[in-house]
Amino acid sequence: MRSYRVGISTFYRLLNDHGTAHAALDALPEIAAQAGVPDYRICPEGVVAAELRAGRAAGARLIYLGTPDYPTQLLDLADPPPMLWLMGRAEVLKRPMIAIVGARNASSLGLRMARGVAEDLAAGGYVVVSGLARGIDAAAHQASLATGGVAVMAGGVDALYPAENAALAESLLDSGVRVSEMPMGLQPQARHFPRRNRIIAGLGRALVVVEAAAKSGSLLTARAALDQGREVLAVPGHPFDARAAGCNMLIRDGALLVRSARDVLDALPAISARQGEFDLRAPIEGQAARPSDMTSDNATSAAPASSRVNTVAKTPPVPPPDRRSLQETAQLHTEILGRLGPAPMAEDQLIRDLARAPHLVTPEITRLELDGRLQRQAGGLLALAR
Repeated sequence: MRSYRVGISTFYRLLNDHGTAHAALDALPEIAAQAGVPDYRICPEGVVAAELRAGRAAGARLIYLGTPDYPTQLLDLADPPPMLWLMGRAEVLKRPMIAIVGARNASSLGLRMARGVAEDLAAGGYVVVSGLARGIDAAAHQASLATGGVAVMAGGVDALYPAENAALAESLLDSGVRVSEMPMGLQPQARHFPRRNRIIAGLGRALVVVEAAAKSGSLLTARAALDQGREVLAVPGHPFDARAAGCNMLIRDGALLVRSARDVLDALPAISARQGEFDLRAPIEGQAARPSDMTSDNATSAAPASSRVNTVAKTPPVPPPDRRSLQETAQLHTEILGRLGPAPMAEDQLIRDLARAPHLVTPEITRLELDGRLQRQAGGLLALAR
């Protein structure tokens, strides 16, 4: 995961093809050469060791998919993070969660709504998940501090952004947890936020959007939540307020309207008192990945795909093997981008034009979006990134 051009999809494909992280890393230079990347070098061991030292120095902990502390909700993602850095109380991730996101330049009414909903959801037994951004995110975190919260970071788990929320981020560690799939110390860039957003959507049983523009990261989070089968709810706003345009669009397209936390609670199955406190059921025997898979040589990657077995209350989905080479994947990316232009195009029309199976094309569209090479627009439209 720290080697050049090895994203999550490539990571899982390499482990599927080669069985172990060692074998995948050994094969990577030859695979890269076949894909037109000469003189390829994997991530140096010293870089990995430095990241692990930085994590220990910051009081962070690295967890891997397949281990008991890994949030099983993320197995619903098409590309679950193979590993996560945590700071704070990891047990919070075992409790039922609801995500709240919204505008950074929120109105006073929007902030008041976010605080009220977050506070009432926390009182109802839910942990509030958000992204620690200014505006709605910060209001939701602040209102639910007493009962714990989860902040998903776009950069490293120790990179406090924005600086104005640094005190809030530190306070969160007393009762909650900060989470990131990014390397320690990494400062967030624009391309990192869509990746963060999918984790926010994946952790929550539902997603509540409070104030969002028609083209905003909050709508990307809502799309990710829908893709993962989560309930999406939105707070309506005045038609003339641009900050409410995205929420009004979501409601028009079928999202549930939120007037208070009661609307959110009514939309979800009741949680038991035991879940509301801590859901610390013992892992199924044999569920955790082998310790040898969780150290040293796997620090450049993560637990092997073979460790993705019988986690708490859920068996992770096993996708059909993807036998495309990296060169074939690069060719598909070229075809997708070649079909797009500045003018938006319907995603289903693009798939028909490519004459490819949707389950092969859709993940690559998402990868290109996360790479910042194309952008999604309202109504299922795609266009080249400006």
